[in-house]
Amino acid sequence: MTTDNKRVADVYFINKEYYAASEYYKRALQISPDSAGFVVPYGFEKRIQEESPRKDDYEYAVFQLATSLRLYKNFKDAEKWYVIANGFSNPKYALSGYWYAECLRANFKFDEAITAFNAFVNKYNVNDGYKEKARTEIESCRFALNEIKYPRLFKLNRLPAEVNTAGSNYAPAVGNQTFYFTSSRPVRTNGKPEVLSGGNSRVVRKDNPYINAIYATSAKPESPDAEVSRVGVNVKQMEVAAPTLHPNGGFMYFTAWINKEDKKRSIYVSSRMANNQWSDPVALGGEINVNGFNSMQPYITKDGKYLIFASDRPGGFGKYDLWYAIIRPDGTTGNAMNMGDKINTKEDDEAPYYNPKTRKLLFSSTGRIGIGGFDFYESEGDFTDWTTPKNMGYPFNSAKDDMYFTPTDDEDKEGYISSDRESLCCLEIFKIRRETLTISGKLIDCATLKPLEGATVTITGADFTEQTTTSDQNGMYRFGISSNRGFQVNAVKDSYFAKNISYSYEQLASVDTLKSAELCLTPFKVNKPIVLNNIFYEFDSAELTDSSKVTLNYLYDLMVDNKNIEIELGAHTDNIGTEAYNLDLSNRRAKSCVDYLVSRGIAPERMTSKGYGFSMPVAPNKLPDGKDNPEGRALNRRTEFKVTKK
Repeated sequence: MTTDNKRVADVYFINKEYYAASEYYKRALQISPDSAGFVVPYGFEKRIQEESPRKDDYEYAVFQLATSLRLYKNFKDAEKWYVIANGFSNPKYALSGYWYAECLRANFKFDEAITAFNAFVNKYNVNDGYKEKARTEIESCRFALNEIKYPRLFKLNRLPAEVNTAGSNYAPAVGNQTFYFTSSRPVRTNGKPEVLSGGNSRVVRKDNPYINAIYATSAKPESPDAEVSRVGVNVKQMEVAAPTLHPNGGFMYFTAWINKEDKKRSIYVSSRMANNQWSDPVALGGEINVNGFNSMQPYITKDGKYLIFASDRPGGFGKYDLWYAIIRPDGTTGNAMNMGDKINTKEDDEAPYYNPKTRKLLFSSTGRIGIGGFDFYESEGDFTDWTTPKNMGYPFNSAKDDMYFTPTDDEDKEGYISSDRESLCCLEIFKIRRETLTISGKLIDCATLKPLEGATVTITGADFTEQTTTSDQNGMYRFGISSNRGFQVNAVKDSYFAKNISYSYEQLASVDTLKSAELCLTPFKVNKPIVLNNIFYEFDSAELTDSSKVTLNYLYDLMVDNKNIEIELGAHTDNIGTEAYNLDLSNRRAKSCVDYLVSRGIAPERMTSKGYGFSMPVAPNKLPDGKDNPEGRALNRRTEFKVTKK
């Protein structure tokens, strides 16, 4: 264990320079500098046990190395070192089990992560909230396993190296036919050293620092030939990030901060000048920026009415909350208001986007059940009321951080997001596009088998807007929907029973086109009886057989699909026995059918029952020669229903 390397590593760690810290903790552990990355050397754990006088130093450096790797999002290597730290008996490192499980989750090892989180819950005895967080993580892992099993209809492509170069690249914005984004790519300092301090130590850093700044290209960012240039906003020694443009093109808002120890972030605005340059930025007032707290990630709505941003100012529900303020014509704002506990959680809620046309808010959160890290959630509302946010699912979200959506169209069908899903450390920008699932089918008449033209066909689902169409002369209908999470098709035509057909996401998981089987509609007339075949009762009884209940389930489905109809259930007998006996028997049999449907949930006021005895035969009970006619009597023993109100 080398003390100098440990001291330098600690200074870098205090200054949140986690990559540099990890390099020096690695050196402090005397791992060969030419070893591949941060691979744990063979026999390393045994060496810690054998060198007991320096055991405390080794354990400290291992835990700090794992933590440094995790904090700059290198979960792959952090996982390996937390495995070792998780075996330490010193209570200072008791959270190693939690962080180990988190690394497993971030590395898409969800089943192993569930096991590790459960082990942590069973072992950890401190009442500091981490057991509760672990239980939430277990639910998130289960959610993630289901999402990855049934991916949603999104296509992602990483932007080329001209955009995604060294450092983090994130927070895309589109405006004035220009693609803006933030990048922390290294900036030359002409050899001028930078002094970092921590505790009683100082470190002189000569490397070119990674400075956050706004960059832009007028070309399509998907093009490998796109020329990227730094946007000139005179912020002196400040770093800037997360730009958003007012729809009139005259103002650009962004986050800025001085790279000092507290690194408090504030929102600034810059005006476009006549030469197409940007004016010196001005910090927004106390309505937005509260002294001693952070305000960041501004977003201007497409109608120019609202500024939405993230802040840890007092009055919120968690760490970072989403807030909004009215924007005046001169670019100044009204007082900020919290977006409420429907949106904000006790964790971080950040990076907002709102579309006034669709009334949908898209933001990222670490405070809800999700796939991992920051996930995107969507809510619908108008700043006075919001629906419960829904996770956007996989692959919109990944096991790592997913943030900063910006669209390229008015319907949010495609756009850009930031994610570190394919990186060991840093956010990168991806193009994302909603794909379409095509649904088609054919309607026919159940009696004639001919196509049904002019039927109204509606498709509904939880994740998309209801659509309606009309079947053509060939009985065909067709939809394009943006979700494969299950839906229902409803077909309606006058003088026909409506019919619903449902599809689950298991049926849709691997298809981009679904051609339904022919769907037939049954014609009917009010007060015209329809025979229910295969309705049987026990001999001389009104008790339904199990096979009869199967037939009645057809009638149940019909009543569910046609919620406005009312029916009469009628039972008929042959002429064996007295008139009074058969009338009573048929009454009891008709009522048993109604009772069964009521037990399935059909409202009793939609149904009546009536027994007709043998008063309405449909076939002779006897042959012309006076002999018994068993076939005719069988036809007369029937159960019917008729629509009495539609």
